[in-house]
Amino acid sequence: MTKITGADLAPEHFDWNVDGKVGTLTINRPDRKNPLTFQSYAEIRDTFRALRYADDVKTVVVTGAGGNFCSGGDVHDIIGPLIRMDMPELLEFTRMTGDLVKAMRVCPQPIIAAIDGICAGAGAAIAMHSDMRFGTEDARVAFLFVRVGLAGCDMGACSVLPRIVGQGRAAELLYSGRSMSGKEALEWGFFNRLCPPDEVLATAREEARKLADGPTFAHAMTKRMLHREWPMALDDAIDAEADAQAICMQTKDFRRAYEAFARKERPVFEGD
Repeated sequence: MTKITGADLAPEHFDWNVDGKVGTLTINRPDRKNPLTFQSYAEIRDTFRALRYADDVKTVVVTGAGGNFCSGGDVHDIIGPLIRMDMPELLEFTRMTGDLVKAMRVCPQPIIAAIDGICAGAGAAIAMHSDMRFGTEDARVAFLFVRVGLAGCDMGACSVLPRIVGQGRAAELLYSGRSMSGKEALEWGFFNRLCPPDEVLATAREEARKLADGPTFAHAMTKRMLHREWPMALDDAIDAEADAQAICMQTKDFRRAYEAFARKERPVFEGD
């Protein structure tokens, strides 16, 4: 298996930075509130796929430039061309957008979204599939597919959103396409916490650094099991977690934690 480093990733359609063990993906088209294009969709998908092989990057922060997170698919660059496509081309596009969030869910690194301003459409889906979401009171989260004549069932929204905010609240958001305020997003469990706009990215990065300094093999296992256990019966989930925990008990980090405890010291984890 070929290993890469975070520095090997060189996307053209968004910004990518690695600071220590934390990678930051910034959607950077602030003049248009950071919409996605066909190319940026594909590059974000490919980046999360590649991160499975980047051992030096332990956590990822996703954010947007210029006071907004992401306004979704670009109206002119994506929606305009879509109305001229035939069914095979449309299906190729919708499956590609689904592959983006699948790649997020199976990459081993925990993903933290730092959200300010507009977080809409595919941007809301990217935030939804992040492991944690830090937002601001000024954030506006909208699954606005219905407002362009489409169903709310896009990029896993009908499956994942009810598990985060509840079935009734998810139904309201997906049927109406209305914006969820930052305060609502916190109260409904979509945001993990609210931060001042000038602190949200730094707060997300600090949390990412804390995770990156932890037992990252175990974090990857936790993320994997959070994903795998959704369709499992409880007894199957308990058995699967027994297997996963036994694997983690073979790691050097588990031994380091015990030895540090015996010395009454804080363990220093190395992720192996």
